[in-house]
Amino acid sequence: MRFIDKEVNPDSLSPLNLAFIGDGVYEMFVRESIVLDANRPVKDLHRESVKFVSAKAQTEAYFKIKDLLTEKEEAVFKRGRNAKVGHSPKSASRSEYHIATGVEALFGYLYLKGEETRLQELFDTILVDKSEE
Repeated sequence: MRFIDKEVNPDSLSPLNLAFIGDGVYEMFVRESIVLDANRPVKDLHRESVKFVSAKAQTEAYFKIKDLLTEKEEAVFKRGRNAKVGHSPKSASRSEYHIATGVEALFGYLYLKGEETRLQELFDTILVDKSEE
């Protein structure tokens, strides 16, 4: 479900634009899953969300879903991963930061393509594996 009813070709957007929207999409998946899991104080919600949204966590997420990606999805991920971000990460290695950017670009691309079912499949894989840790 898109919030803005405006046509867009995600293939024409820069990987960092895809990552920008994908960051919010990924965060929304995380927040919704945590809130629906249990009613808890906001401090606890934030602590739980960090387990999913940090560059390190998104890097782990990529390695859980990478074998499920289509060629196109892998290409979008690589565009995001290889994008020149223009700054150094503070709480992650450069490699983790770039992989996380690739994951965000992938989520942004799928969101803008209207691939809600595919987004849910990928996030469910990340979530199930994360809850088993």
